[in-house]
Amino acid sequence: MQKILQKEEKVLRQVAKEVPIKDINTPKIKKVLEEMISALKSQNDGVAIAAPQIGHSLRIFVVAGKIFTKDFMKEREDRISGKKGIGEINTEEKIPKNLIFINPKISKLSRDKKWVPEGCLSVRWLYGKTHRSNKATVEAYDENGKKFVRGSSGLLAQIFQHETDHLNGILFHDHAKDLKEEAPQ
Repeated sequence: MQKILQKEEKVLRQVAKEVPIKDINTPKIKKVLEEMISALKSQNDGVAIAAPQIGHSLRIFVVAGKIFTKDFMKEREDRISGKKGIGEINTEEKIPKNLIFINPKISKLSRDKKWVPEGCLSVRWLYGKTHRSNKATVEAYDENGKKFVRGSSGLLAQIFQHETDHLNGILFHDHAKDLKEEAPQ
């Protein structure tokens, strides 16, 4: 299993390097993506991961396909409202494939912002509230080197902002409020 680095690691505070477009289909980048997906899959509560979190200073992040399932969203709402802890997502839905973002750039953020609960796989087990735009648009390349634009709102917009922060050497607790530690149940 790929180790997820914690907040003390220097690579998490560096601005990650862009991946040359010609390198996207290389075995090196494919291996990095496999490692990221494996690390993300190993964490029940993980919704996304950036390459620096596993030691690669590259502008790549992966969003877990499970966030698009009804069961996941219900589990998340229950957890936020304090009804239950983190558990396995038992779903009979087909889980969509993970989304890959290489060299992502946020091209648009809504002016509407709100304080939202947030945590991080590299800042265990600290949680707090961050001030995030409700909507975000990202331009990036997929795992095949094809450029795309993806708009989002809610959780996915929050993920875009959180993961882009990682690529810029920023951790959520740098700008969060109401921080508290919550050990896993």
